[in-house]
Amino acid sequence: MTWNILLTCPPMIMTLNHCQERFAAEDLNVFVPDFQQQMSEAALCEIIADFDGVIAGDDPFTAKVLKTGRAGRLRVLAKWGIGVDAIDLEAARDLGIFTSNTPNVFGDEVADVALGYTLMLARQLHKMDAAVRQGEWLKIQGTSLRGKVAGVIGVGSIGQAIVRRLRALGMEVLGYDVHPINPDFCQESQLQSVSLDRLFQDSDCILLACNLTPQNHHLLNAAAFAQMKDGVWIVNVARGGLVDESALIPAIERGKVGAAALDVFETEPLPADHPLTQFDQVICGSHNSSNTREAVLRVNQLAIDHVVRDLKRSAAGEVPG
Repeated sequence: MTWNILLTCPPMIMTLNHCQERFAAEDLNVFVPDFQQQMSEAALCEIIADFDGVIAGDDPFTAKVLKTGRAGRLRVLAKWGIGVDAIDLEAARDLGIFTSNTPNVFGDEVADVALGYTLMLARQLHKMDAAVRQGEWLKIQGTSLRGKVAGVIGVGSIGQAIVRRLRALGMEVLGYDVHPINPDFCQESQLQSVSLDRLFQDSDCILLACNLTPQNHHLLNAAAFAQMKDGVWIVNVARGGLVDESALIPAIERGKVGAAALDVFETEPLPADHPLTQFDQVICGSHNSSNTREAVLRVNQLAIDHVVRDLKRSAAGEVPG
């Protein structure tokens, strides 16, 4: 039996040639639509009913999209990557659509980028590079990281990898998570598990590494910034919706936030005229921290594993648990 699969994950699309043999072996007829970063709800609704399964990026799989798909062929939704905040999981369950993701796969990759951003904020390496390319010889007095306090919000696989890297720099690290943090990890890494309020109040640099949920949307808002040290740094390698950008912008303008490195934004791609692009103390990324060749090829195969497994389960008459 041949299954029709919609593929909307940019990193997987960019390495499609490495998947073709596996697609053929699994009888998957894969279609790649024309889009940038992610598809819209309307665009998904136009085509979703024609597919048995999806290997998804960060597209909005709302109840409307899922109902439209379920009225046709859709039975399986495999999320490439970790975050499932764009998927209405309750609607998928009610409609009998199998869902999956690929957790615990990008810890080192995302942590490397978080470390890189932290170093760039401390030493302004990007500014010196730009200046030298323009014939200038810029000398910036940086900030030593040893002894500074970093606060990591979200201490799962990614957060733990970030903690290890920050500790190697000689930083004191505070951690907050809605779930209990493994005490063995705390002992091993000398991480202090603290309340969110204390993390806000005591950190020189705050790094976001948690999932986005309805409960933590705009976790960093005006009230949170008000608790923080003057000149705090913000590093976000998680989800744009964790930060209220309408509160972040004035916090940067008045110096409450001294610098920020943002790999993710509330709207992606970030418009060129967005106010955040006007600050030279803000580093802007392109939601790319997990994107290494090794990680992408590894997760491609996991996503295919999941979509094939769940298609077979659906064909056998199973229903999602």
